[in-house]
Parts: sequence; structure tokens; C-alpha cells
Amino acid sequence: MIEIDTTTLIAVAGVVGAIATLAGFGYKIFKWFEKQEEQTKQIEEIKKEEKEHKQELNDELCLLTYAILACLKGLQEQGCNGPVSEAITKVEKHINQKAHGQG
Repeated sequence: MIEIDTTTLIAVAGVVGAIATLAGFGYKIFKWFEKQEEQTKQIEEIKKEEKEHKQELNDELCLLTYAILACLKGLQEQGCNGPVSEAITKVEKHINQKAHGQG
């Protein structure tokens, strides 16, 4: 029969404790990597939604710009000049620059 003395028992307990500590540390590292991967996916989804939202806003701003231009041209046809003509010129210049990627 094998005799186990106190020193051997303490050594075995130390080894088991060390293994448990390493396993716990390894598990925490594994969970951290899982969390990082999940956050990366969430960030990509947020970026995608942001891009879609930005495109919607750009489309709306484009429509509003054309509406403003139409209003200004209507005022010009009714005889309003000066600031109206200047605004039309600036809006048309802005639209042209955006269409050609200059602004």
C-alpha cells in the first residue's frame, strides 16, 4: 500500500491548485476573446447602419437643395433679383461641384 505523508499531500494540493488557477486564467482569456469578437461584429453592424443612414440623409439633403433651387427660380421668374440671382448661382455651383466630386 502507498503511504501518503503530509508533504506529498501538500505538493499534490499545490499542483492541483496551480492547474485550477491556470485553467481559470485560460477560461478568462477565452471569454475575453469571445467578447472582443462579439464587439467587433457589433461595431461592423453599427458602421453598416451608419453608412445606410448617412446615404438616406444625403439623399434627403439633395432633394431639399433641388427644392430650394426651384423656389429661388420661381422667385426669379416673378421678378426678384439681386440676392435671389446670387443664391441661384451659388446653389447651382454647389450642385455642379458635388456632381463632379469637387466639393
